[in-house]
Amino acid sequence: MLLPRLRFATEVLLLQITVVVAIVTVSTAVFVTAGLHRLEDEAKATALAVAQSLAEDVDVRAQVATFSADPGTPSADDLLGGSLMEIARAVERRTGALFVVITDDHGIRLAHPNSSELGQPVSTSPAAALAGHEVVSWESGTLGESARAKVPVYAPGSDVVVGEVSVGYARAHVFDSILNDSVPVIAAALLALALGVGSAILLTRRLRRLTLDLQPEELVALVHDQEAVLSGVDEGVIGLTGEGRVMACNDFVTRHFGVAHPVGRDLATLGLPGELVRFIRHTPVTVRRDAETLVLEQRVMFIDLRPVFRDGVCLGRVVIIRDRTDVEALSRRLDAVAAMTTALRAQRHEFANRLHTISGLITIGKNAEAQSYLAGILEHGPLRYPVGHAERLTEPYLQAFVGAKGVEAAEKGVSLRCGPETLVTDTLGDPEDVTAVLGNLIDNAVAAAVSGPRRPAWVEVEVMDAGAELHLAVLDSGAGVSVGHIFERPPARGETTETVDDRVHGRGFGLPLSRDIARRRGGDVWCVPDESNTRGALFCARLPGVVIPAPCTPEETR
Repeated sequence: MLLPRLRFATEVLLLQITVVVAIVTVSTAVFVTAGLHRLEDEAKATALAVAQSLAEDVDVRAQVATFSADPGTPSADDLLGGSLMEIARAVERRTGALFVVITDDHGIRLAHPNSSELGQPVSTSPAAALAGHEVVSWESGTLGESARAKVPVYAPGSDVVVGEVSVGYARAHVFDSILNDSVPVIAAALLALALGVGSAILLTRRLRRLTLDLQPEELVALVHDQEAVLSGVDEGVIGLTGEGRVMACNDFVTRHFGVAHPVGRDLATLGLPGELVRFIRHTPVTVRRDAETLVLEQRVMFIDLRPVFRDGVCLGRVVIIRDRTDVEALSRRLDAVAAMTTALRAQRHEFANRLHTISGLITIGKNAEAQSYLAGILEHGPLRYPVGHAERLTEPYLQAFVGAKGVEAAEKGVSLRCGPETLVTDTLGDPEDVTAVLGNLIDNAVAAAVSGPRRPAWVEVEVMDAGAELHLAVLDSGAGVSVGHIFERPPARGETTETVDDRVHGRGFGLPLSRDIARRRGGDVWCVPDESNTRGALFCARLPGVVIPAPCTPEETR
């Protein structure tokens, strides 16, 4: 049966505890080992010092020399009551040694803690000491393992070795102090272990809180999913913390606004349009905003601002940016085409009626009346649109479109007229763009004229062709316009503008879209300032490549 896999935070906790325990254990073992070696060295040094002192004692040297000179082996009784035994026992009592052994030059014990061993050869080899060398070592003898030192005993006034002194300290006696010395070490180790385990627990809790208790594989999957989602949507996505720092950003934002390396930076330092930054800054973190419309860099953008919550805590928010410029432009083109189609349908119906009238006059033989009727049509145009000087506009598409706009303007009490410079002799090759731009300018002008102070209200349109270019001019009787504000975004919800003309000419998307359409073709839309303040707003447009010039006749080429 497989055991359930531990959570990552638990694994980290156990790993940290294991590391702390291992470090404390190794440190304690090193300390204890070093202490043991130190005690061993101290015991050897003490044994050597005691043995050297005893070997240098005048009485000891004299007594040992006496026994060494006697070829016989002394009896245990003689040795037991001798002065060497008294000296050896006195040294044992003062130094706490396990044993103090004195031998002659043959290794026969002259003094020994165990009286039964007197007169017997020593259990360990005395050869090195009898050869004049001092020896320090750990050895086992009749009294057990001990740290012992063997020092040669010289005859008085001579360098002849007549015996040895061996002093030893038992291992148990040497290591008695290790337990007392280890108490603070063990206490410090336990304290370090407790601190390490406590720190590991606190760190694990913080890790779980920072990662929202997600596992590493879940975090990896989350990052992969985020990259897939951010790269797969054709919309701008910006993830922000509550403090306004960028957590995530996709290619749409970097491509449209020229933002480089946005993640980790503050929103205000990215170089985004000021309108977007102000919109985000002025919206509370926990408030959701959907489909707010801003005109950013001549593009119509829908902005969604959505807070992100987890377990009731706001983690930040997501800004979704959708570019709807093309959709809005297409919608306005379709509106213009629909208006033009309606006008053309009405014109076709009117033509049919007039053709029936002319046919009837000819059928009944009233040719003069038919000719007079045709002359009236040629003089006043095919339809009687409420457009002043409509006969100046002979291009069919423009005639129908301006006529339809004239009907709409007349319903609002505004008179639409063609200017004296109006002249289009060639055919439109791209009437959708022309009617979209012209329609936006006329609609704004009509709205400005309606709200303006001048009466009667009017709008004047001039259209001129120059080769493949078309030039448009729209003038109204409104209150005028502040040129510095007209191409900015419309007021957001709850906002107000300072002047009436800004509200009229700057509230919608017509002007930004018209300029965008014109600039895509290499042209432009602009406002002509009125320094004398004697007229309303004058907007001009230049549209290259929308006119199909008529072929030149042989006479013109000559």
